Amino acid sequence: MIAVLGECVADAFADRRPGELALRVLPGGGPANTAVALARLGASTRFLGRLSDDVFGELFRERLSASGVDLSACVRAREPSTLAVATLDAEGQARYSFHAEGTADWEWSAAELSDDRLGGVSCLHTGSLTLVREPGAGAVAAFVGRAAATVSIDPNVRPSLASREDYLERLPLWCALADILKLSADDLAFLMPDAPVGRACEILHAAGARLVVVTMGASGALVSLDGAVATVPAVPVEVVDTVGAGDSFTAGLLHALESRGLLGGRLDGLDLASAAAAAALGARVAALTCEVAGADPPWADRLTSQPAP
Repeated sequence: MIAVLGECVADAFADRRPGELALRVLPGGGPANTAVALARLGASTRFLGRLSDDVFGELFRERLSASGVDLSACVRAREPSTLAVATLDAEGQARYSFHAEGTADWEWSAAELSDDRLGGVSCLHTGSLTLVREPGAGAVAAFVGRAAATVSIDPNVRPSLASREDYLERLPLWCALADILKLSADDLAFLMPDAPVGRACEILHAAGARLVVVTMGASGALVSLDGAVATVPAVPVEVVDTVGAGDSFTAGLLHALESRGLLGGRLDGLDLASAAAAAALGARVAALTCEVAGADPPWADRLTSQPAP
Protein backbone atom coordinates (compact mmCIF):
# COMPACT_ATOMS: atom_id res chain seq x y z
CA MET A 1 0.00 0.00 0.00
CA ILE A 2 1.05 3.59 -0.68
CA ALA A 3 0.03 6.27 1.83
CA VAL A 4 -0.41 9.93 0.87
CA LEU A 5 -0.36 12.66 3.50
CA GLY A 6 -1.53 16.18 2.75
CA GLU A 7 -4.27 18.60 1.89
CA CYS A 8 -7.55 18.62 0.04
CA VAL A 9 -8.40 21.95 -1.62
CA ALA A 10 -11.64 23.12 -3.21
CA ASP A 11 -10.57 24.39 -6.66
CA ALA A 12 -13.03 27.08 -7.77
CA PHE A 13 -12.85 27.99 -11.45
CA ALA A 14 -14.12 31.47 -12.21
CA ASP A 15 -16.65 32.23 -14.95
CA ARG A 16 -17.08 35.99 -15.33
CA ARG A 17 -20.55 37.10 -16.44
CA PRO A 18 -22.10 40.57 -16.66
CA GLY A 19 -22.61 41.74 -13.11
CA GLU A 20 -21.55 38.48 -11.47
CA LEU A 21 -18.80 35.91 -11.05
CA ALA A 22 -19.85 32.26 -11.10
CA LEU A 23 -17.58 29.66 -9.51
CA ARG A 24 -17.48 26.00 -10.53
CA VAL A 25 -15.93 24.06 -7.65
CA LEU A 26 -14.02 20.82 -8.17
CA PRO A 27 -12.19 18.77 -5.52
CA GLY A 28 -8.43 19.20 -5.67
CA GLY A 29 -5.28 19.68 -3.62
CA GLY A 30 -1.96 18.21 -4.76
CA PRO A 31 -1.69 15.28 -2.30
CA ALA A 32 -5.38 14.40 -2.68
CA ASN A 33 -4.99 14.45 -6.46
CA THR A 34 -2.04 12.08 -6.19
CA ALA A 35 -4.00 9.71 -3.95
CA VAL A 36 -6.93 9.68 -6.39
CA ALA A 37 -4.63 9.05 -9.37
CA LEU A 38 -2.82 6.20 -7.56
CA ALA A 39 -6.06 4.46 -6.64
CA ARG A 40 -7.48 4.83 -10.15
CA LEU A 41 -4.31 3.24 -11.55
CA GLY A 42 -4.93 0.23 -9.31
CA ALA A 43 -2.56 0.94 -6.42
CA SER A 44 -3.78 0.24 -2.89
CA THR A 45 -3.85 3.79 -1.52
CA ARG A 46 -4.46 5.26 1.93
CA PHE A 47 -5.03 8.99 2.40
CA LEU A 48 -4.04 10.81 5.58
CA GLY A 49 -5.83 14.14 5.61
CA ARG A 50 -7.78 16.46 7.88
CA LEU A 51 -11.19 16.54 6.22
CA SER A 52 -13.65 19.22 7.26
CA ASP A 53 -17.30 18.58 8.02
CA ASP A 54 -18.33 21.40 5.67
CA VAL A 55 -19.82 20.99 2.19
CA PHE A 56 -16.37 20.89 0.57
CA GLY A 57 -15.24 18.17 2.98
CA GLU A 58 -18.13 16.01 1.85
CA LEU A 59 -17.13 16.64 -1.76
CA PHE A 60 -13.57 15.50 -0.95
CA ARG A 61 -14.74 12.32 0.77
CA GLU A 62 -17.04 11.47 -2.12
CA ARG A 63 -14.28 11.84 -4.72
CA LEU A 64 -11.63 9.95 -2.74
CA SER A 65 -13.96 7.09 -1.82
CA ALA A 66 -15.36 6.77 -5.34
CA SER A 67 -11.80 6.46 -6.65
CA GLY A 68 -11.03 3.62 -4.23
CA VAL A 69 -8.92 5.50 -1.68
CA ASP A 70 -8.85 4.18 1.91
CA LEU A 71 -9.95 7.03 4.24
CA SER A 72 -9.66 5.13 7.53
CA ALA A 73 -6.62 7.18 8.61
CA CYS A 74 -8.22 10.59 8.00
CA VAL A 75 -9.10 13.04 10.77
CA ARG A 76 -12.59 14.57 10.90
CA ALA A 77 -11.82 18.26 11.37
CA ARG A 78 -13.93 21.10 12.75
CA GLU A 79 -12.10 23.80 10.79
CA PRO A 80 -13.32 24.85 7.31
CA SER A 81 -11.84 23.52 4.07
CA THR A 82 -9.24 25.38 2.06
CA LEU A 83 -10.53 27.19 -1.04
CA ALA A 84 -8.45 28.13 -4.09
CA VAL A 85 -9.85 30.31 -6.87
CA ALA A 86 -8.22 29.37 -10.17
CA THR A 87 -7.92 31.24 -13.44
CA LEU A 88 -6.52 29.65 -16.60
CA ASP A 89 -4.20 31.30 -19.11
CA ALA A 90 -4.17 30.64 -22.87
CA GLU A 91 -2.03 27.51 -22.41
CA GLY A 92 -4.31 26.03 -19.76
CA GLN A 93 -1.91 26.83 -16.90
CA ALA A 94 -3.72 27.62 -13.66
CA ARG A 95 -3.01 30.56 -11.38
CA TYR A 96 -4.47 30.35 -7.88
CA SER A 97 -5.54 32.72 -5.15
CA PHE A 98 -5.88 30.85 -1.86
CA HIS A 99 -8.29 31.28 1.02
CA ALA A 100 -6.37 29.24 3.56
CA GLU A 101 -6.18 30.97 6.93
CA GLY A 102 -7.34 28.79 9.80
CA THR A 103 -8.43 25.94 7.56
CA ALA A 104 -8.37 22.24 8.37
CA ASP A 105 -5.39 21.15 6.30
CA TRP A 106 -2.66 22.86 8.35
CA GLU A 107 -3.81 22.03 11.90
CA TRP A 108 -2.05 18.68 12.33
CA SER A 109 -0.94 17.93 15.89
CA ALA A 110 1.57 15.38 17.13
CA ALA A 111 -1.29 13.46 18.78
CA GLU A 112 -3.07 13.14 15.43
CA LEU A 113 0.11 11.83 13.79
CA SER A 114 0.91 8.89 16.02
CA ASP A 115 2.81 6.07 14.34
CA ASP A 116 -0.19 3.74 14.26
CA ARG A 117 -2.02 6.11 11.88
CA LEU A 118 0.33 5.17 9.03
CA GLY A 119 0.11 1.40 9.33
CA GLY A 120 2.14 -0.95 7.18
CA VAL A 121 2.83 0.77 3.87
CA SER A 122 5.61 0.50 1.32
CA CYS A 123 5.74 4.24 0.59
CA LEU A 124 4.68 7.50 2.21
CA HIS A 125 4.19 10.39 -0.21
CA THR A 126 3.65 13.94 1.00
CA GLY A 127 4.31 17.49 -0.02
CA SER A 128 2.79 20.77 -1.05
CA LEU A 129 1.57 23.22 1.57
CA THR A 130 1.20 20.61 4.30
CA LEU A 131 4.99 20.61 4.64
CA VAL A 132 5.36 24.36 4.96
CA ARG A 133 2.19 25.75 6.57
CA GLU A 134 2.15 26.10 10.33
CA PRO A 135 1.05 25.13 12.90
CA GLY A 136 1.12 21.57 11.53
CA ALA A 137 4.26 21.49 9.37
CA GLY A 138 6.58 20.53 12.21
CA ALA A 139 4.39 17.63 13.32
CA VAL A 140 4.17 16.41 9.71
CA ALA A 141 7.95 16.53 9.26
CA ALA A 142 8.50 14.58 12.48
CA PHE A 143 5.96 11.97 11.39
CA VAL A 144 7.58 11.57 7.97
CA GLY A 145 10.98 11.23 9.64
CA ARG A 146 9.75 8.22 11.62
CA ALA A 147 8.23 6.42 8.63
CA ALA A 148 9.65 2.96 8.01
CA ALA A 149 8.91 3.18 4.28
CA THR A 150 10.16 4.78 1.10
CA VAL A 151 9.56 8.52 1.45
CA SER A 152 8.44 10.59 -1.56
CA ILE A 153 8.17 14.39 -1.37
CA ASP A 154 6.83 16.96 -3.85
CA PRO A 155 7.31 20.54 -2.56
CA ASN A 156 4.77 21.85 -5.14
CA VAL A 157 5.83 25.42 -4.44
CA ARG A 158 3.07 28.00 -3.85
CA PRO A 159 4.75 31.44 -3.61
CA SER A 160 1.47 33.16 -2.75
CA LEU A 161 1.22 31.25 0.54
CA ALA A 162 4.85 30.78 1.61
CA SER A 163 8.00 32.76 0.96
CA ARG A 164 11.14 31.56 -0.77
CA GLU A 165 12.89 31.76 2.61
CA ASP A 166 10.25 29.45 4.13
CA TYR A 167 10.95 26.84 1.46
CA LEU A 168 14.73 27.17 1.51
CA GLU A 169 14.78 26.82 5.29
CA ARG A 170 13.00 23.47 5.04
CA LEU A 171 14.47 22.10 1.79
CA PRO A 172 17.58 20.49 3.39
CA LEU A 173 15.35 18.56 5.79
CA TRP A 174 13.08 17.41 2.96
CA CYS A 175 16.10 16.15 1.04
CA ALA A 176 17.37 14.32 4.12
CA LEU A 177 13.98 12.65 4.60
CA ALA A 178 13.20 11.89 0.95
CA ASP A 179 14.21 8.88 -1.09
CA ILE A 180 12.27 10.42 -4.00
CA LEU A 181 12.10 14.18 -4.56
CA LYS A 182 9.87 15.36 -7.39
CA LEU A 183 9.84 19.01 -8.46
CA SER A 184 8.68 21.01 -11.45
CA ALA A 185 10.90 23.31 -13.48
CA ASP A 186 8.90 26.20 -12.00
CA ASP A 187 9.68 24.95 -8.49
CA LEU A 188 13.40 24.93 -9.26
CA ALA A 189 13.27 28.35 -10.90
CA PHE A 190 11.74 29.70 -7.69
CA LEU A 191 14.02 27.85 -5.28
CA MET A 192 17.32 27.98 -7.21
CA PRO A 193 16.97 30.68 -9.89
CA ASP A 194 20.69 30.78 -10.68
CA ALA A 195 21.31 27.03 -10.89
CA PRO A 196 20.92 25.04 -14.13
CA VAL A 197 18.77 21.96 -13.62
CA GLY A 198 21.78 19.62 -13.58
CA ARG A 199 23.51 21.64 -10.89
CA ALA A 200 20.28 21.86 -8.89
CA CYS A 201 20.02 18.06 -8.92
CA GLU A 202 23.61 17.79 -7.66
CA ILE A 203 22.74 20.06 -4.73
CA LEU A 204 19.63 18.04 -3.90
CA HIS A 205 21.55 14.74 -4.06
CA ALA A 206 24.26 16.12 -1.80
CA ALA A 207 21.55 17.03 0.72
CA GLY A 208 20.31 13.43 0.78
CA ALA A 209 17.71 12.77 -1.96
CA ARG A 210 18.53 9.60 -3.97
CA LEU A 211 16.08 9.98 -6.85
CA VAL A 212 15.33 13.48 -8.13
CA VAL A 213 12.73 13.91 -10.88
CA VAL A 214 12.12 17.29 -12.50
CA THR A 215 9.03 17.72 -14.68
CA MET A 216 9.40 20.25 -17.48
CA GLY A 217 5.99 20.39 -19.13
CA ALA A 218 6.14 19.93 -22.90
CA SER A 219 9.89 19.28 -22.61
CA GLY A 220 9.31 16.06 -20.66
CA ALA A 221 11.13 15.15 -17.46
CA LEU A 222 14.65 14.75 -16.18
CA VAL A 223 15.47 11.77 -13.97
CA SER A 224 18.58 11.84 -11.78
CA LEU A 225 19.51 8.80 -9.68
CA ASP A 226 22.53 9.52 -7.50
CA GLY A 227 23.71 11.86 -10.27
CA ALA A 228 23.20 9.48 -13.21
CA VAL A 229 20.80 11.28 -15.56
CA ALA A 230 18.17 10.28 -18.12
CA THR A 231 15.50 12.29 -19.89
CA VAL A 232 11.92 11.24 -20.63
CA PRO A 233 9.91 12.89 -23.43
CA ALA A 234 6.49 14.37 -22.86
CA VAL A 235 3.52 12.64 -24.46
CA PRO A 236 1.91 14.86 -27.15
CA VAL A 237 -1.64 15.78 -26.20
CA GLU A 238 -4.38 18.33 -26.88
CA VAL A 239 -4.28 20.28 -23.63
CA VAL A 240 -7.56 21.36 -22.02
CA ASP A 241 -5.74 22.48 -18.88
CA THR A 242 -2.76 21.35 -16.80
CA VAL A 243 -4.53 21.25 -13.44
CA GLY A 244 -3.34 18.20 -11.50
CA ALA A 245 -0.88 17.07 -14.18
CA GLY A 246 2.12 17.13 -11.86
CA ASP A 247 0.21 15.21 -9.20
CA SER A 248 -0.78 12.59 -11.78
CA PHE A 249 2.85 12.33 -12.89
CA THR A 250 3.86 11.52 -9.32
CA ALA A 251 1.15 8.86 -9.10
CA GLY A 252 2.31 7.19 -12.29
CA LEU A 253 5.92 7.26 -11.12
CA LEU A 254 5.13 5.72 -7.72
CA HIS A 255 2.72 3.15 -9.16
CA ALA A 256 5.34 1.96 -11.63
CA LEU A 257 7.99 1.65 -8.90
CA GLU A 258 5.53 -0.20 -6.64
CA SER A 259 4.55 -2.57 -9.46
CA ARG A 260 8.22 -3.49 -9.88
CA GLY A 261 8.66 -4.16 -6.15
CA LEU A 262 11.07 -1.24 -5.77
CA LEU A 263 9.31 0.60 -2.93
CA GLY A 264 9.50 -0.26 0.73
CA GLY A 265 13.09 0.71 1.50
CA ARG A 266 15.81 3.11 0.46
CA LEU A 267 15.53 2.29 -3.29
CA ASP A 268 18.51 -0.04 -3.05
CA GLY A 269 17.31 -2.11 -6.02
CA LEU A 270 16.60 0.85 -8.30
CA ASP A 271 18.65 1.47 -11.44
CA LEU A 272 18.46 4.41 -13.85
CA ALA A 273 16.61 2.48 -16.56
CA SER A 274 13.86 1.46 -14.13
CA ALA A 275 13.60 5.01 -12.80
CA ALA A 276 13.26 6.38 -16.33
CA ALA A 277 10.62 3.77 -17.20
CA ALA A 278 8.64 4.78 -14.11
CA ALA A 279 8.89 8.44 -15.10
CA ALA A 280 7.67 7.55 -18.59
CA LEU A 281 4.50 6.09 -17.08
CA GLY A 282 4.18 9.26 -15.04
CA ALA A 283 4.36 11.30 -18.25
CA ARG A 284 1.55 9.23 -19.82
CA VAL A 285 -0.72 9.64 -16.79
CA ALA A 286 -0.02 13.38 -16.73
CA ALA A 287 -0.80 13.70 -20.44
CA LEU A 288 -4.17 11.98 -20.05
CA THR A 289 -4.99 14.31 -17.15
CA CYS A 290 -4.27 17.32 -19.38
CA GLU A 291 -6.87 16.12 -21.90
CA VAL A 292 -9.76 16.83 -19.50
CA ALA A 293 -10.82 19.79 -17.38
CA GLY A 294 -9.62 19.98 -13.79
CA ALA A 295 -7.72 17.39 -11.77
CA ASP A 296 -9.46 14.31 -13.19
CA PRO A 297 -6.75 11.63 -13.52
CA PRO A 298 -7.32 8.57 -15.71
CA TRP A 299 -8.43 5.12 -14.63
CA ALA A 300 -6.18 2.17 -15.47
CA ASP A 301 -8.29 1.08 -18.46
CA ARG A 302 -7.49 4.36 -20.27
CA LEU A 303 -3.80 3.49 -20.12
CA THR A 304 -4.38 0.03 -21.52
CA SER A 305 -6.65 1.38 -24.27
CA GLN A 306 -3.99 3.92 -25.28
CA PRO A 307 -0.67 2.03 -25.53
CA ALA A 308 2.59 3.79 -24.79
CA PRO A 309 4.00 5.75 -27.75
